[in-house]
Amino acid sequence: MEKNILNKSIDRSWIDNKWNKPLIISGPCSAESEEQILETADRLKNSYVQIFRAGIWKPRTKPNNFEGIGKKGLSWLKKVKKDTGLMVATEIANAEHVRLSISFGIDVLWIGARSTASPFTIQEIAEALEGENDKIVLVKNPIHPDLDLWIGSLERLFVKGIRKLGVIHRGFYTYKSSKYRNQPNWNMLLNLRSMLPRIPIICDPSHICGNKKELLDIAKKAYYIFKCEGLMIESHCSPDQAWSDAAQQITPENLIKMIKELKLNSCDQKDARDLDSLRILIDELDENIITLLAERMNIAKKLGSLKKSSKIAVFQPKRWDNIMEKSLKLGSSFGLSDELLKGIFKILHEESIKIQNNIK
Repeated sequence: MEKNILNKSIDRSWIDNKWNKPLIISGPCSAESEEQILETADRLKNSYVQIFRAGIWKPRTKPNNFEGIGKKGLSWLKKVKKDTGLMVATEIANAEHVRLSISFGIDVLWIGARSTASPFTIQEIAEALEGENDKIVLVKNPIHPDLDLWIGSLERLFVKGIRKLGVIHRGFYTYKSSKYRNQPNWNMLLNLRSMLPRIPIICDPSHICGNKKELLDIAKKAYYIFKCEGLMIESHCSPDQAWSDAAQQITPENLIKMIKELKLNSCDQKDARDLDSLRILIDELDENIITLLAERMNIAKKLGSLKKSSKIAVFQPKRWDNIMEKSLKLGSSFGLSDELLKGIFKILHEESIKIQNNIK
C-alpha cells in the first residue's frame, strides 16, 4: 500500500477535535475487581484523564499466571463510562475480544505488542472490526523494532475500513540489561513519523520504564522532545497490591501530580527540541555501547580462564590480526575511518589482555 494513501485517509478527528493535548489514557494494568475499577476511575475523573483503560485479557509469557478477569470486566468498564463520563479502553487480541468489547460499548481498542508481531492475529482482528468505522483503534509497536511489521498492522486495519487509527510507542525488547523494561528506541519513533507524519502517536511510559521512578522523565521526552500527542500511564487505587505489573503502576493522585508538572513545562523552540532529540539518541546509543562493552569483557574473562586451564598463551597474534581485518572491512562499509576503528580496538584488546592476565 502506498504510504501517502494511508496518510491522507487517516481520520484524526478523534484526537484533534475532542481533547486538549496531551491526551491522557490511564487506569490499571488489569481489571481485578469491580471495586478496584470503580475506585480508580472515581479518583481519576475530573482530572487530566480523558480515557480510562484496563486490561481485561492479559497475554502472559508462561501459563498459570493471572491472564485477566475476562468478560465480566467489560461490564465494570461499561459502568465506569456511565458513572464518570470517561471513554473506556481495553486490549484486544482476537476476534472474540473484538466482538465482546463492541457489545459492551468499549470506545477505544488497542492491539498489544505480541499481537502486532503476528500478521495472522492482526488480520483476524481487522476482519472482526470491518464495518466498525467509529471505533478508535491503537496499535502498539511490535516487541522487536520492525517498522514494516508495525506499519503493516495499520495497513491491514485500513484495508478493512478502520480510519480512526493511532499507534502506541511502548518500547522494544532488548537482550541487554537496562534501566528500562523496554528500550525506548526513539529513533524508531522518528522513522515512523517520517513515513506516516499524520498518524497520532501515544507514548506508554509505564511499559518503557517498568518502574515508577523514570515515568516523568520518559513522559517529558515523549511529549516535549518527540512530540507525542498523548500518554498512556498505568494507575491503580492500590498499586503495591496490583495483580500484574505492580512495579510500574502509580496512584491516581501521583498521576495527576505528574501530569500537572508535565504541563507546567514548555519547549516551544524547534531548534532546541531538535538538539535535545539528537542528544537523547546519542545517550541511548552510548548506553548500548557501554552495555556491550561490559558483556565483551565478561566473555574475555571466561576466555582467559579457559586459556589458563588449557595452558594457551593469552596473546594470540593471528587472532588479533583476523579481528582487525574483519573489523576494518565492516567499518569501511559503514563509512568509518580505519584510524577510528584501530584506536577503539587497540584499547579493547589491551583491556581484554589485561583482564585475562589478571586471572588467578
